[in-house]
Amino acid sequence: MNKESATLKTGAGAIMVRSLVQIVRRPLLWIAMIGLPLFMFLFVTSMFEKGLPTRIPAAIVDRDGTSLSRQITQTLGGMQMVDLKETPQSYTEARHAMQEGRIYGFFLIPENFEADLLSGRSPEISFYTNMVYFVPGSLLFKTFKATAVYTKAGVAVSVAQSAGQDPETAAPLLQPINIAARPIGNPQLNYGIYLANSFIPAVLQLMIMLVTVFSLGQEIKRHTSTRLLRMARGSIFRAVYSKLLPQTVIWWVMAIFMVSWLYKYNHFTMQGSWGWMILSELLFVMAAQSFALFVFGLLPNLRLSLSVCALTGILSFSIAAFSFPEESMYPAMNIFSWLMPVRYNFLIYADQALNGRDIFYSRIWYVAYIAYIILPVTVMWRIKRFMAKPIYAP
Repeated sequence: MNKESATLKTGAGAIMVRSLVQIVRRPLLWIAMIGLPLFMFLFVTSMFEKGLPTRIPAAIVDRDGTSLSRQITQTLGGMQMVDLKETPQSYTEARHAMQEGRIYGFFLIPENFEADLLSGRSPEISFYTNMVYFVPGSLLFKTFKATAVYTKAGVAVSVAQSAGQDPETAAPLLQPINIAARPIGNPQLNYGIYLANSFIPAVLQLMIMLVTVFSLGQEIKRHTSTRLLRMARGSIFRAVYSKLLPQTVIWWVMAIFMVSWLYKYNHFTMQGSWGWMILSELLFVMAAQSFALFVFGLLPNLRLSLSVCALTGILSFSIAAFSFPEESMYPAMNIFSWLMPVRYNFLIYADQALNGRDIFYSRIWYVAYIAYIILPVTVMWRIKRFMAKPIYAP
């Protein structure tokens, strides 16, 4: 037994202290574990502070120049979503402005619009939106369409009144069925409530996976994995889980802060139990670490395992069905939407925070977390083999 082995502290406590010292000595880990998540919490919620984009740059081309067209311009300019930045004189000018990115859409009133409308010749109102920018384009399309419908209804009421009908009689003819829309879960139609609660956990999952793989890969790269195994007295479970536990605690703190930041400080919808939501985030952290640990067990190479975690973490923003419903995906892609822990985090959020459902209906998603946590047991033997004989392949 050499002198180093005689003085080497062993046990889970010694490994955790060693891991904590490594975190303190590496500013990169401070940024990855604390700095970047905090930045994302602040950035995303401040970006969606108003809930919906407002005052979207647009234009109106008035080729009629009548009192009715001026009234339409005034009505459109008063809409919350629209900011009439420009008033081009032709379709070509408006198209160039949209192609150059100065506006996201324009509303075109044709020549002789008022005369054709009053004579019953059904003139056409055209509006164009740049759907390359999907959100502002969609909001402008909705606003332009509403303006066109209101214009038609207003003229019809005026014609009916001029024919001798009173407003109370004319209104039901234009809209015989009144529509009462009640958006469930997000009545304010707040983009932040939806995007922040999907985007922020996805970023957190990505950072957890990268830091987990980086920490274990560094042990092999620097040939310190054999020392780690000696400190664990040959137990790969003690070596790995004791090393990751300080990181887990830090991630837990960040996850609890995330819940407090979203639901307490920003007052996002919380219809269910705080306890179940916090438990979900704690299990989510462990599930993300376990998934990264499983990837590292399959590919005990720092570069490859980091690449796989980065790829799957980035793809989870789309394949986890945040922006596109998994029911509408091709079956082959539908399968991948269920592979990442963040998918179950979002489902629990929808059940517990948005809808306040009984925990009975969310139990299967918590079981999925536990399955992730157990998953790395299947590859521990590979991790031990590579740690016992570290070979770094750049």
